[in-house]
Amino acid sequence: MRYFHTLPKGPGYHPLPDQSCKLLAFAKLNLEPHQQHQGETGDREALLVVLSGQARVQVEDKVFAPVGGRPNVFAGLPHSVYLPRGVRYRVEALSRLEAALPSAPSDLKTEPYEIRPEQVRTGQWGTLNFSRQFREILVQPNGLPASRLIVGETITPSGNWSTYPPHKHEVEEGGEVFHEEMYYFRLSSPEGFGLVRHYSPERGYDQTYTVRDETLLAIPHGYHTYVGAPGYTSYYLWFLAGEGRTQGVRLDPEVGWVQKTVGMF
Repeated sequence: MRYFHTLPKGPGYHPLPDQSCKLLAFAKLNLEPHQQHQGETGDREALLVVLSGQARVQVEDKVFAPVGGRPNVFAGLPHSVYLPRGVRYRVEALSRLEAALPSAPSDLKTEPYEIRPEQVRTGQWGTLNFSRQFREILVQPNGLPASRLIVGETITPSGNWSTYPPHKHEVEEGGEVFHEEMYYFRLSSPEGFGLVRHYSPERGYDQTYTVRDETLLAIPHGYHTYVGAPGYTSYYLWFLAGEGRTQGVRLDPEVGWVQKTVGMF
């Protein structure tokens, strides 16, 4: 099964071709000024996260405009629109636009809404060379309705580890809760890179991938962690889906002790 993907950079709507996750799906939207994309959510919910540029987003008869405005993912907080199940939507680019569309099955009937940058909760996870900045977009308990989706962003400084210690969330056991996850990566410069390790002793795989700009890791199961090369800031959009929206993880028992050092610094 294929877990690591390189996404097209050209104009248009680019869904992930190989869905290794059962619940999660992803599409990337690249539009030139005044270009439009129309779609329907069907039995899924989606979150349109503007990565760069501005858009006019119409969901049935409700219009959100302008949405977005940051020049890139490193230079501002995200502006997003929640697309509930069973709606038609249209995205019109007001400038050159990049947007992400993670989605998951939904049985929730609710109204569309926007999540403005000032509603995004920010902070830091980790310490020393495994510190990173988080931006929680659609995460409990922010009071915003959703069926399964959990969505946020992480900025990893030059040379730092992220999602460290490695963790997994594949079974309902103890404090661990089942969630599929995907990481969509961007790098601060085209020549930048990082490394992501995805492994499962129980399933017998241990893979390390070279992360470049516009790559994606699908994580239906297994431990995962990421490190960025010195000289380059890394970004990833993370999104999860499971039976509920309360998160719980299991750290890799061999290196999980490192998490205990965070409070010492």
